[in-house]
Amino acid sequence: MKTLQQLSSDLEQIPAAISWYLTDLGEAKGKQELFTRQSPQKLTTLREHALIESAVSSNRIEGVEVNRARIGTVVFGKALLRDRNEEEVRGYRKALDWIHQKGARIPISEKTILELHRLTRGEIWDAGKYKEKDGDIIEKFPDGRERVRFKTVRAAETKRFMKELITVWNDVIKQRTVQPLIALAAFNLDFLCIHPFRDGNGRVSRLLLLLQCYHLGYEVGRYVSLERLIEENKERYYETLEQSSRRWHEGKHDPWLYVGFLLYTLKTAYREFEERMGEMQSPRGEKTVLVTDAVRKSAEIFRIADIQSACPGISVDLIRKVLTGLRREGRVTCLGRGQAAQWKRRGKWGN
Repeated sequence: MKTLQQLSSDLEQIPAAISWYLTDLGEAKGKQELFTRQSPQKLTTLREHALIESAVSSNRIEGVEVNRARIGTVVFGKALLRDRNEEEVRGYRKALDWIHQKGARIPISEKTILELHRLTRGEIWDAGKYKEKDGDIIEKFPDGRERVRFKTVRAAETKRFMKELITVWNDVIKQRTVQPLIALAAFNLDFLCIHPFRDGNGRVSRLLLLLQCYHLGYEVGRYVSLERLIEENKERYYETLEQSSRRWHEGKHDPWLYVGFLLYTLKTAYREFEERMGEMQSPRGEKTVLVTDAVRKSAEIFRIADIQSACPGISVDLIRKVLTGLRREGRVTCLGRGQAAQWKRRGKWGN
């Protein structure tokens, strides 16, 4: 709660980069409903991919991996699990199911946080329980050396700190004393600094990030894995976390590097989501215009491969969709079947 308290009492100026992220994310949220009305089949595919990537990536960040050939079975199947790693990946998927299905109806509470930990830790003895012994975050080097990266909150103080963190979060969101997305990132930093569990803190923090995004109306994590994006930038994740946690106990730390990292992750997720959904935009979309123009400039007889060459980065599915529309308009005709089939322009196209 040190970060939330600090920002609530002394938020004189938001760094320019953070302001830019907030503006971009506000625009992305505005487009969200438009995108989610499109192509239910495509959205289902994106949800399934995101579920797999999230369950695998969030665990892999912590060194928990499963055989690639078993991933589908572990995430979606009901088969018996072979080891502890598979149990933790499936548990994370169950936690994701709960969040995706209930969303903002799940309160940010101690009960919720303990339940998320229980789900991700499976049958281990301290699943769903705060740590009972003090434990600092230790970094181990290849040559055997170790250093204390961060001194976490003592076990005896953990419950009090968690209760206060949740209280401050609810007050901040209700009273809007801190911009909600900044508050979300601040909560995440505070949670990781408290480090309430013996193990599994990182995974619970990422589930809380997803859940709090739902509370604020940002649902991109349903279609693009936030965990996978964090894993792809894992070094930066740990670097900003360490830098922003220095002097956290005194409330004199600089949270902006970590806040910026999480907002960057959300912005990247929305950009990826828009790129994937952009291929399904209406025939008046920019990419459709590019394909139509490529057809106009092509030889009278052409193939889909010719249009692909003229439109790098545009999918075959979109090219087919545009050609289907042009055929309905009587502007092209298909001379065969399959991707290798020849197409022919009809009528006058102009210059």
